[in-house]
Amino acid sequence: MMKQTPLYQTHIESQGKMVDFGGWEMPLNYGSQIEEHHQVRRDAGMFDVSHMSVVDFKGAEAKAFLQVLIANDVDKLKTQGKALYSCMLNKSGGVVDDLIVYYQNDEYYRMVINAGTAEKDMLWIKVQVNDFDVSVERMSDLAMIAVQGPNARAKVFTAMPGLEEVCGELKPFNAASLGGLFIARTGYTGEDGFEIMLPSSSAKFTWQMLFEAGVKPCGLGARDTLRLEAGMSLYGSEMSDEVSPLEAALTWTVDLVNENRAFIGRDALEALKEKGVERTIVGLVLEGKGVIRDHQKVITSLSEGEVTSGTFSPTMGKAIALASVPKGSTGKCEIEIRKKKVCAKIVKPPFVRNGKVLV
Repeated sequence: MMKQTPLYQTHIESQGKMVDFGGWEMPLNYGSQIEEHHQVRRDAGMFDVSHMSVVDFKGAEAKAFLQVLIANDVDKLKTQGKALYSCMLNKSGGVVDDLIVYYQNDEYYRMVINAGTAEKDMLWIKVQVNDFDVSVERMSDLAMIAVQGPNARAKVFTAMPGLEEVCGELKPFNAASLGGLFIARTGYTGEDGFEIMLPSSSAKFTWQMLFEAGVKPCGLGARDTLRLEAGMSLYGSEMSDEVSPLEAALTWTVDLVNENRAFIGRDALEALKEKGVERTIVGLVLEGKGVIRDHQKVITSLSEGEVTSGTFSPTMGKAIALASVPKGSTGKCEIEIRKKKVCAKIVKPPFVRNGKVLV
């Protein structure tokens, strides 16, 4: 039986097209994926992301544990609400999951992990935490709504009176708390906005208030085209248990400065760095007709690669992709689409950010 978020009935009443997403019954769209995509790029849209898991780490050794658990260094976090993007690695340097961790204090951190990997992640965390004085709690009573777009913040403040006083000056990649709300200025679309964590019992009312303020519901389809235009990696596509951050163009999420910080996977990453990475993630823009799909072959001047995420970009009006290719690949390449080779240009992501085409 598939799991449902606290907003499931709301999606049904709004004619959401429901699909199986990692064991969750989620809305793919509410009629037009393209219109929902443009809604976020041009105004404001909202996504039910309650299927993602919020995990709280509390205890005297919470900081010490996270310095071992993830590849980035939480010692960078000094102010309450500051966020850090990182990967949790296995011993061979592969990515167990990518995540965001929020600092509350040295004995309290909040982490958001992916829906499809949540069970695996929790098992992994519980195995690693044995030797540390820290409690790990999965917050099953929370919902999460992402409001994204150039007008997202203004419309959230209209829908939720009193929030502007707390979040009006909130900087990107920071979070604030108000009552039972945890509001982060983060997202997965390449637009400004908030990810709001709130009690499950308040989800329907909050969704309705946002709708009345002009924030339109958007589904998984638009969320994926938006994140791909923004050049954001997807777990299971650009990275996996077998792919390291160094091979997934996520080197910036790894911190090797503190030589005494023996995080899980560090030895493997240092060995790979010494040897030299053979592959990396690049952006592709199709110059001919067609749509780029996952797993299509990419032929560069150096060797062959593979599309990791491909779609049609509604903002650009062109087919775009992220692809794993030999490191150093530049210029033109070819993509095999339906047994035909179509020319494409290798670019540096992102393709679109804050409504602007960048490639």
